[in-house]
Amino acid sequence: MNDRPIDAGVRMGHVHLKVADLERALGFYSGVLGFQLMQRFGDSAAFISAGGYHHQIGLNTWESKGGTPPAAGTTGLYHLAIVYPTRAALGDALQRLMRAGVPLEGAADHGVSEALYLRDPDGNGVELYWDRPQEDWPRNAQGGLAMYTRALDLRGLLEAWKKENSGAADDQAVLP
Repeated sequence: MNDRPIDAGVRMGHVHLKVADLERALGFYSGVLGFQLMQRFGDSAAFISAGGYHHQIGLNTWESKGGTPPAAGTTGLYHLAIVYPTRAALGDALQRLMRAGVPLEGAADHGVSEALYLRDPDGNGVELYWDRPQEDWPRNAQGGLAMYTRALDLRGLLEAWKKENSGAADDQAVLP
């Protein structure tokens, strides 16, 4: 085994998901979450992004049109994780999910981050999160990382979004 760490400049690239119905997937990722459609190949593939990048997510039906999600207890993707730049931006994601009636499977404060967990229309796990600044990460007595899992303050998350958006009211959003 190699004990030399990977180059610190390495980063994760895009994720490409097999979906059963391209329109349904676009309705979720673009319609609910707000990703921008960058390119489409008929009814078989689409590439979406945040901020005009060529794509962070590819969606295709090449091997999966009309298919069903993988059975529980099988290997495969656990979830894809989408990183939001601020707590307020994650609050925006939460209010979008609530307006669309998308249920959360979980919500957690991990000390280093705050995260929302859900499923897309094809049953793929999706984590939406923001990272706290590294200087705020919890540490043990030896200086090592001391992550945890605690209940996430969903109301506080929405308040962060409202505060950043001049007290925007969202009468349609009801916390689960």
